[in-house]
Amino acid sequence: MSELVTARISAHAARLGLHQLAASAPALIQRAHDAQLGYADFPGLIPGEETAAKDDRRFASALHVSGLPHHKTLDDFDFTFQPDLDIRKIKDLATLGFITQAANIALLGPPGTGKTHLACALAVAACAAGKSVYFTTLDDMIRKLRAADAAGDLGRQLRGYLRSSILIIDEVGYLPLNRHDANLVFQIIARRYEKGSVIITSNKTLNGARSSPTTSWPPPSSTGSCTTARSSPSTDPAGA
Repeated sequence: MSELVTARISAHAARLGLHQLAASAPALIQRAHDAQLGYADFPGLIPGEETAAKDDRRFASALHVSGLPHHKTLDDFDFTFQPDLDIRKIKDLATLGFITQAANIALLGPPGTGKTHLACALAVAACAAGKSVYFTTLDDMIRKLRAADAAGDLGRQLRGYLRSSILIIDEVGYLPLNRHDANLVFQIIARRYEKGSVIITSNKTLNGARSSPTTSWPPPSSTGSCTTARSSPSTDPAGA
């Protein structure tokens, strides 16, 4: 096919918003030629390429706005360092059924046991499935909520934590919360009830998190169904 025809295809594709075809028309034509595709088969190649490119852009955008500290997957997690971790439960969570149920997850264990890795891996899987994710540490959340409350803009800040399909709150229990801070977090958990999932990582047990008024805050099980995965002590350098 002449370069003139290829250029014309690219130009028309650009005007129609078929960005993948516009950018890769020569390569697609060469693929069709090499595969000896029939005249009826080549047009069928184009929608698939456009859809795949659109999915890739959506996935990249979802990861960008998620705030995730890294994009590690479950394939990157070394389960041999966590012999007490129920691999079947983690893989079941990776099917993302908990999102449909607006259920919550608590990943509990000592520092360095991969809790944040697991939370992020579930988030990456959710982004790939077209779901929205937002990641924050509890310390950063409290800092933003305090600032918004002081500025009289608490409602807007709270809404920012309600939009995503999954809200990840990392490092719960590392620093004590006073009652005012705990109430701010409670508002987010309560408003997400049956509307969106929450994943928390903590070095505390749920019972331990409730035991002190200075560290008390509503664990996910208090506002909906909750799945708990415990990580045993580990020397895993990629820990939480």
